[in-house]
This record gives sequence, C-alpha cells and structure tokens, in this order.
Amino acid sequence: MRSKLFVPCSRPEFFAKAVAGDADALSFDLEDAVAGRDKATARTKLVEWLQSDAAASSAKRLIVRVNAPDTPFFADDLAALAGLRIDIVNLPKAESPNVVRSVVARMDEVGIAADLLVTIENASGLSRAAAIADANPRVMGLQVGLNDLFASLGIDRNDVRHTHAALWSIRLAAGEASRIAFDGAWPDLADDDGFRAEAELARSLGFLGKSCIHPRQVTIANKVFDKGEDMSRAQRLLAAAAEAEAQGRGAFLFEGAMVDAPAIAAARRTVRRWGEST
Repeated sequence: MRSKLFVPCSRPEFFAKAVAGDADALSFDLEDAVAGRDKATARTKLVEWLQSDAAASSAKRLIVRVNAPDTPFFADDLAALAGLRIDIVNLPKAESPNVVRSVVARMDEVGIAADLLVTIENASGLSRAAAIADANPRVMGLQVGLNDLFASLGIDRNDVRHTHAALWSIRLAAGEASRIAFDGAWPDLADDDGFRAEAELARSLGFLGKSCIHPRQVTIANKVFDKGEDMSRAQRLLAAAAEAEAQGRGAFLFEGAMVDAPAIAAARRTVRRWGEST
C-alpha cells in the first residue's frame, strides 16, 4: 500500500476516476472533506457505491475514514457500513486505547470485519500512541495526521525538524506494538517537491506509504515507496544466510558487505513488512 488516495464522499463523480487511477488504496472520506450539512448525503452515496459491482470487483484496498467517535456522525457511519465490502476503517483523532477498544466492539456489533488504521493527530493520541496501536489485534497500524496535530499545538508545519520528530515518535510507537506506520497527507497541491521530500523522509523512517489528496501525488508516492529492490535484496540475503548457516558460518560476506544476525533479522522484517503492505 504505497499510496492511499483520499476521495471525498461528497463528490461521488470522483469515485470511478479514483478506481481507474494508480493508487494502491482508496480512502473514502466521510470526515474532514465533508461539511456537516452534507454528511448524510455523502454517506448514502458511499453506501450506494460500495454495493456496486465496481466496488466488489476492485483490486484496490477500500478504506473508509469515518467521523471521530465523539461526533454525532460516528454511530451512523458505522451502522451504514455494516455488511459492506470494506478492507480498512480509518479512525481519526483517537486519543486513548479505550476509545479504540470501544470502536472495535462497536464494529463487531454491527458486523464490520475490516482492519482498523488509527490516525494520531492530537497530543493525547501521540502520548499514548504505542498503547493505541496495541489496543486490539484489529489495529493494523498508525497513520500520521500532522495538519491537525501541529495546528492544535501551534507547531510550524513547514519545518522539517518538527515533521521528523513527529514521524519518528509515531514510527517508534507503531514498531513497539509490531504494527505498520503510514504517512499522512501533504496539504500543498502546488508543491510536488515538498510532497516528495516528506515521502522520502517517511520512507527512510520505515513508513510503508503515504496519503494523497490529488491523483498526481499518487505517482510520486508509488515511486518513493516502491520497495521492489529492497525486497529483492532481502530475499537474496536470506538465501545467502541459509547457505552460510548450512556451512556453520554466522557471519559472511554478502555483495561486498559483512553480514551477521542483525542484518539477517532486518531482511526478514523487510520480507514480512512487504507482505503486510501489499
């Protein structure tokens, strides 16, 4: 899941274009992209599409970002999604493990079998991020929500030092719980270089992909997070490690570099995480 394209549910005319595009996943947005007065209509349009043959036959991961649990729209969102084809529910503004557990319980009650991707976008959530990630087995990982997080704290969104600090914290929290980490959106549609730079920073920290708010960002995200070469090298290393082990060698030379147990473990993680991201 290198790229995840947000699709406003208030704009159903975008649905078919999004399905035909290059994003690995589509995140149908019932939250920030939809005004309060339009929530019910947007929800109805989404349900109609999720019941269609286009949804049933799509090879993309289908994600729905619901409204936050403390809003008057959350219960209706979950009720409407019951029994529909959804791969992932994106939960915004989670502040504690208890909130996550209550959401999973409600999903079970209404019959939603999807995984849960939890967005960290406030100080409370950030301080409890590892516990949130580990709150329930249905939590697949953490997603970054820098715009809300930084705005609420008066932090400059354009300072890469601040971005690195937040991404680092969320990546470590996800890693502590053995969950994936997924990068958030870049707000400036006119700044492709900024999007690319933030995506490259996230990739260097072990994030699996990035959210996109425009189709042209998808192309950049797919290229930055394409781990085909990483995967190929990891598989070659593991094959060499198996041969070395059979010969009784714990450390060995691989493609010009000395390899030992930590490098082998890293290769295994790469292979495992590749499977989680596809």
